[in-house]
Amino acid sequence: MEVKNMLFMSKGNGESSFFQNCSFTQKVVAMSKPALEKVVESLFSEGFLPYQVLNVADLGCSSGRTTFLVMETVIESVKRKCRELNYQIPEFQFYLNDLPVNDFNTLFKGLSNFTEKYNDLPCFVMGCPGSFHGRLFSKSSMHLVHSSYGAHWLSKVPRLMDKEGLPLNKGKVYISKTSPAAVKEEYLAQFEEDFSLFLKSRSHEMIREGRVILIINGRLSEDPTNGEPWEPLAEAIADMVSLGVIPEEKLDSFNAPYYIPSEKEVKNIVDREGSFELEVLETFPIEMGDKSVWSSDEKFIKNLRSFTESMVSHHFGGEILDKLYDKFAQIVLQDLATRTEPSEVISFVVVLRRL
Repeated sequence: MEVKNMLFMSKGNGESSFFQNCSFTQKVVAMSKPALEKVVESLFSEGFLPYQVLNVADLGCSSGRTTFLVMETVIESVKRKCRELNYQIPEFQFYLNDLPVNDFNTLFKGLSNFTEKYNDLPCFVMGCPGSFHGRLFSKSSMHLVHSSYGAHWLSKVPRLMDKEGLPLNKGKVYISKTSPAAVKEEYLAQFEEDFSLFLKSRSHEMIREGRVILIINGRLSEDPTNGEPWEPLAEAIADMVSLGVIPEEKLDSFNAPYYIPSEKEVKNIVDREGSFELEVLETFPIEMGDKSVWSSDEKFIKNLRSFTESMVSHHFGGEILDKLYDKFAQIVLQDLATRTEPSEVISFVVVLRRL
């Protein structure tokens, strides 16, 4: 199943929207800000600037708040470096990309404050709907590409069926400790295919020595089965099955189009694809339920719901969502309360240089 017509963050700017519940991605973008500033400086050191126009893309922009932070960091870093070197500040062209079903209306409504802040600069912004698992921009046109929590999403769900057409991952929606080895293999194969295509597509679009900076949900262990929030989501759906609300076959045919890679897997794919040099791979852990990121348990649950709901609604129907996510909240919060050791969400910051 392809995801381009059913995967999007919760729309609008209401209490349950991704726009109001993106504190986690805002945190990881803030943590990666020094890396982005260094990437911008590297463009100067490579002799890219002064350029008349600096072309920058944000892939998987969603509805805006993290994108605006990225845009501000790029502009302020360029301004600072231009003052230091006595260069003229270039024009900025930002391309904001996401799938066509993304909430571009909320994104562009949110641009007003940003444009007011930089109304003295020649700064241009345009939407770019489409899948980043393919070409988006013209050849050798991009100087800098950024993507936050996008590249670990898959273009489609892996085919998790045995030779008889029966589901391989019964009762689960991601790689679990009880999943057969073939499930992990199929997920990794799909990620390798998708991430390689992502890199190949960007290689055509980047100028030589251009930079790609990615923030990816990753894992430190070689064990791929720590699939937050997919394991508690599977439990919540299974509870709905036991109550007769959801048919069992519906659960067995649902798997998340998402893969949490290891450092080694990311490095291997970059090396094999061959278009980029891996300059940086840094790791940032954030404790699940951290009150400095999620101000309350309710905010934590709303954040998890905001990026899983579109897939769940598409597969199971919208009428069961509130009951399902009430159960999901119970499972997640009980699990966090009973853990003897803190659980962390791992983010990789990856910087790639176009060869």
